[in-house]
Amino acid sequence: MTQTGTLYIVATPIGNMEDITLRALRIFSEVDIVLAEDTRVSGKLLAYHNIPKKQFMRFDAHAKDGAYAKVGAMLTEGKNLAFISDAGTPGISDPGVELVAWVRANTDATVVPIPGASALTTALSASGIPSAHVEYLGFLPHKKGRETIFNKMVNTEHTIVFYESPHRLLKTLASIEKYMPARGICIAKELTKIHERFIYGTATEVLEIYKQHPDYIKGEFVVIVRPL
Repeated sequence: MTQTGTLYIVATPIGNMEDITLRALRIFSEVDIVLAEDTRVSGKLLAYHNIPKKQFMRFDAHAKDGAYAKVGAMLTEGKNLAFISDAGTPGISDPGVELVAWVRANTDATVVPIPGASALTTALSASGIPSAHVEYLGFLPHKKGRETIFNKMVNTEHTIVFYESPHRLLKTLASIEKYMPARGICIAKELTKIHERFIYGTATEVLEIYKQHPDYIKGEFVVIVRPL
């Protein structure tokens, strides 16, 4: 009787290629197939760490029912799979959560987390802002519902953390300035990379910094809002 395979949820570096665990590297060497958001990005990571060439299967937010069924069939056949996102811990604001839920509901496979880098914990650890009680919002809505969320933040007593993109950063800071002008914030940018930067102040002060240094508005951002 064939033993059901294992799905490993593997955290990968968020920037610096050295930020990966020994366990993750071992799992990559041992699994049959690597499920990845972008196989080109994943291929570079494995090549950097001298992992023998692996079989890849693309699995991203646009995965169809057939892709889920194929994953289920491979696990049922006893194959061991590693799922990775482009960067960080799968399942944290990416399609990994849907894959894990599907596998748990439709197969007898074991799901094993291989922990590692995450922009959320990385930013909090170096921010100096209390993190015992954190409200994590992931990526905010692009349009509908954004102002409603900021309005709700006003009375939130916990530290608030969310991700933001370069082309919406200034608009987001303007909303924080409107609803929470006195709250201190920290903007963490390009974590673990060469241009890593932490900027502190009120929304007004941080906005002024970005107006003076528009070249800073590149990369990916973690926004941390201090608690009341």
